Amino acid sequence: MNIPRPEYPRPQFRRPTWLNLNGPWQFEIDHGASGRARGLIEKDPLDQTIQVPFCPESQLSGIGYKDFMAAVWYRRTFTLPEEALEGRVLLHFGAVDYQAEAWVNGKSVGVHSGGYASFTFDITEAAVAGENTLVVCADDKQREGRQPFGKQSDRYKSYACSYTRTTGIWQTVWVEWVPDTYMQSFRLTPDAENGTVLVDVQLNKPIKNAWLTAIATFENALQGVKTAFIDDDKVQLLLSVEDKHLWGPGHPALYDLKLELSAEGKTVDAVDSYFALRSVCFRGKTFLLNGEPLFQRLILDQGFYPDGIYTAPSDDALVHDIEMSMAMGFNGARLHQKVFEQRFLYHADRLGYICWGEMPSWGIDPARPQTLGIFLREWLEVMERDYSAPSIIGWCPFNEVWGESNEGQRDLTLQVTYRATKAVDKTRPVIDTSGGWHTETDIFDTHDYEQSVEIFKERYAPGAPLYDRFESHQHYDGVKPMFVSEYGGIRWTNDVYGWGYGIGPKTEEEFIERYRGLTTALLSNPEHCGFCYTQLTDVEQEQNGLYTYERVAKFPPAVIREINTQKAACEK
Repeated sequence: MNIPRPEYPRPQFRRPTWLNLNGPWQFEIDHGASGRARGLIEKDPLDQTIQVPFCPESQLSGIGYKDFMAAVWYRRTFTLPEEALEGRVLLHFGAVDYQAEAWVNGKSVGVHSGGYASFTFDITEAAVAGENTLVVCADDKQREGRQPFGKQSDRYKSYACSYTRTTGIWQTVWVEWVPDTYMQSFRLTPDAENGTVLVDVQLNKPIKNAWLTAIATFENALQGVKTAFIDDDKVQLLLSVEDKHLWGPGHPALYDLKLELSAEGKTVDAVDSYFALRSVCFRGKTFLLNGEPLFQRLILDQGFYPDGIYTAPSDDALVHDIEMSMAMGFNGARLHQKVFEQRFLYHADRLGYICWGEMPSWGIDPARPQTLGIFLREWLEVMERDYSAPSIIGWCPFNEVWGESNEGQRDLTLQVTYRATKAVDKTRPVIDTSGGWHTETDIFDTHDYEQSVEIFKERYAPGAPLYDRFESHQHYDGVKPMFVSEYGGIRWTNDVYGWGYGIGPKTEEEFIERYRGLTTALLSNPEHCGFCYTQLTDVEQEQNGLYTYERVAKFPPAVIREINTQKAACEK
């Protein structure tokens, strides 16, 4: 059987004992969210067939139903070998929008809320050797205002910068069998200057008189070995490498890492991974990667696909999006209003492509008291999943928060989220809300879609006061780094219903000159640490991408590359 998205979904934490559950599942839409009462847990077969991991709104799912769905149901069988039941059996979901419950052989094995974070259920007590039946229900009450949904439309049709929705399973589902005591998660914190990586491993339960061994190699050459004693459910060790190879755009050096848990002279569990040596910090207003100035030439990437919506049709499509961006001279991306799958970050890691991790914050109002608990719980899950990715060089939990309704609660939500983010990760900068209402932030950023090159140049000339549309309510301290994290968005389309910012240029030459003028203005200001152009591709009716929605370049990539790769003032 040809399984869609067959590749291992978690490249930085790999084991060989797994089973991909993508492919055809039974499927049924539950408009009244009454399926539990109506016996859909036991119903066999369900009404339709869907191709997982594609959402039912998508063409690739085989369903293509685009109206609101209060709940959706999935059913399939899978076969486990006898040895799988010798330890623990784990059921993994890359992402399910929004609240998921799963049953194995009629027994509920877990519930998870959150449309973007990955999660795992231990199904050992419900699973059997041989054939097992798996049922999943996903409730997606998007219009209630109690869940983040990013750029998914809250109306029947797409409009403005809101696009086709995603309901239910939209990333790989897979089963993994592990030892009774196993490595549950880990964190890798590099120290580029000293050539070390701090390895923190969390076990599923305490173990006595055991050892964790970390082995690092680079291009198959041994670089370092470190062993630490364990007498609990967690362990930490500091691994040094023989030769320092620093990671960054143009030199994506990755070390291979093997972690082995042993007790009584036997290997209990083993995981294959990788890490990179790289540091991120600021010297004044200049962004430093590995101690050297680097201007962040970023593209806004929303991660939508014409046939898969939220889900890339193939692993090659993920690679292609990064390569398209790099071909135009961008060195990274804002992963905008979506949590990208782990394989995207893996390809960014191996290609040397910097990324800002972002939570899809639209759909939930930070001025409402209940938002903080709902939002922060999932955001911390997302950060935990992606903490060890070398390509992630900053975090941004919110996007474009403004307004004066219940300012106190809004500011509290932003501030607590910022401080929690900093507490979890002390190694990366944090923007509290991109292009919106800053309460506490490491970088003062703004969104500016001014289309006049002359006004834009004057606004961002060296020494000019920072443009801020909220200047009557917030004050730039003159010290923090500055970042225009959305600009451009120049309309370029023959579709009368397609839109972009401003009046679209009449010729390709006019577009290029506008792009050149806006971009050069930002590159020329030594106080700016980066830019982010809107956007990589068109997305449905928003047609301001440098590529079409189908990934066809609108302009010669070499021309855009020549503009983007001019030396920035902060790099001179």
